[in-house]
Amino acid sequence: MNSNIKIGNRFIGINHAPFIIAEMSGNHNQSLDRALAIVEAAAKAGAHAVKLQTYTADTLTIDADNDSFFINDPDSLWNGQSLYKLYQQAYTPWEWHRPIFDRCNELGIICFSTPFDETAVDFLEELNTPAYKIASFENNHLPLIRKAASTGKPLIISTGMATISELDEAVRTARDAGCSDLMLLKCSSTYPAAPENTNLVTIPHLRQLFDVEVGLSDHTPGIGVSVASIALGATVIEKHFTLNRADGGVDAAFSIEPEEMRMLVSETCKAWESLGTIFYGCTPSEAASNIYRRSIYAVSDIREGEVITPANIRVIRPGEGLPPRYYSVILNKTAACNIKRGFPMRWEYIA
Repeated sequence: MNSNIKIGNRFIGINHAPFIIAEMSGNHNQSLDRALAIVEAAAKAGAHAVKLQTYTADTLTIDADNDSFFINDPDSLWNGQSLYKLYQQAYTPWEWHRPIFDRCNELGIICFSTPFDETAVDFLEELNTPAYKIASFENNHLPLIRKAASTGKPLIISTGMATISELDEAVRTARDAGCSDLMLLKCSSTYPAAPENTNLVTIPHLRQLFDVEVGLSDHTPGIGVSVASIALGATVIEKHFTLNRADGGVDAAFSIEPEEMRMLVSETCKAWESLGTIFYGCTPSEAASNIYRRSIYAVSDIREGEVITPANIRVIRPGEGLPPRYYSVILNKTAACNIKRGFPMRWEYIA
């Protein structure tokens, strides 16, 4: 596995703090000013990248009246809507991409996008995008994967709904087309997603199966699931991001706000730092606390020649005496000298 994947100025891998992506999607609510404000809020919150989606309604579907072109799912945020009209509402106008990319550059935050067809890849190449993301609903679109991979840039693929064989096909397609920096994001393609359906234990399995960096595209409310994923080896976290859920928008309900993004960056970094290495014993930071462990002390005055019994010794704090493992060894022995109450027991005190 390539442990030196780099997008923009950020390295991605288990030896680096998690790479946090703020997904703008349709949360700009068709306002360029709001889109730029989202960029600024993401940068201020500490996100490492802002990701766009590059499509039009016509590159995703057709305007048709057939039932199959309408969302028919009572649990969906978009139930009853026409696919075409939903995509018209959610898409990011292509003429906005340049000013958004420029604002990201000014603020030192990475900007890249999810293309939804081959023409979007050509367009994003003109903007010198540093990476590509393939959405879950497109992970079976092998021509698109081939096109994005052929640029030689890092490629992130969400795994939502894909079987192992479909993922194998996608990974092989990307690698055969020239992609050496490949990442997979565990994803539940429901909006919002429920924690119990997220199956984070798949993350290390994906890493083992495909020998790639693995992360999480998280549609659950809050940041708890994302933080938990770090313990299982996630190195990339993608979360939908908005200025304020109360403002509404197609993705607002499952997006996090600026303070939540700040917490996501902070808490995932803490989770990563906490992983450390396999270690047993007293760490340097614990050395000062070692004195407060239990040990054997005289709890009453003991005269020379007196028998040592549970009445005159106990296992107590602090830890300057003999280790507790020797308690039964020294019981019924005699004292080799006078031992005052509160003195730690030593071998030289035992006859």
